[in-house]
Amino acid sequence: MEQLLGVKLGCLFALLALTLGCGLIPICFKWFQIDAAGGHHRRVLGLLGCISAGVFLGAGFMHMTAEALEEIESQIQKFIVQNRSASVGNSSGDANSAHMEYPYGELIISLGFFFVFFLESLALQCCPGAAGGSTVQEEEWGGAHIFELHSHGHIPSPSKSPLRALVLLLSLSFHSVFEGLAVGLQPTVAATVQLCLAVLAHKGLVVFGVGMRLVQLGTRSRWALFSILLLALMSPLGLAIGLAVTGGDSEGGWGLAQAVLEGVAAGTFLYVTFLEILPRELASPEAPLTKWCCVAAGFAFMAFIALWA
Repeated sequence: MEQLLGVKLGCLFALLALTLGCGLIPICFKWFQIDAAGGHHRRVLGLLGCISAGVFLGAGFMHMTAEALEEIESQIQKFIVQNRSASVGNSSGDANSAHMEYPYGELIISLGFFFVFFLESLALQCCPGAAGGSTVQEEEWGGAHIFELHSHGHIPSPSKSPLRALVLLLSLSFHSVFEGLAVGLQPTVAATVQLCLAVLAHKGLVVFGVGMRLVQLGTRSRWALFSILLLALMSPLGLAIGLAVTGGDSEGGWGLAQAVLEGVAAGTFLYVTFLEILPRELASPEAPLTKWCCVAAGFAFMAFIALWA
């Protein structure tokens, strides 16, 4: 038991150190500031951003969504079995099977997506400047004009929305807590190390992408550091909670509540990925095939890690 506790404490510090290190690299080094870059340097940063977008896409589909769907299905099956055993006779068997056929997991993830969509729409309706929109008329990319939009209105840039940046951090924070909780609840040393390595493998890239996103949004260094620090503390917090409740199970409402929160977090993460990150990285028509390769490479890496996650 003491050996298991020592391994879990080591995993706690490893998660904290890796998240802080990977998240602070793009914030602390001016080389990653794309606004001050030009020429070849700017193109390299753009391709790194595309790889980061692929990593976010893979994290959303191969990790957050997949884990949420699996957990929601598992918890609903437990709930149905408990109801079936509590009920008298088998008269509700057909109703239970009908309930299982309904895609509850997909519904919960979609509700998370639409919840953030509603919040952003409400913010735009009440405070038009809340989304941080900026007029996109013409941009320079390596000396070439890549955007020239002639329209009857101004198009707000999706990359300047502080609300979406906040949603990104919150969804990742929720997911990080549950990742740490899963590590903290492992019953053996081998299972703990295996799961922790899987989490570390994809978490480093994801947090690095978050750091790059904060830099591209022009976030002040103080707030960027604070955001990364909070995000870094989430997995150790979840692991500490797992250590505190080791030996208990997720019967009752806690397991289902956790599954629902994971589903909502996955939906919000997908919203930010598709409406904030990918449009930002693919806005420029320069080297579209190279960008596709970079996005696909980031996604493929996350899909490869999912073999062990």
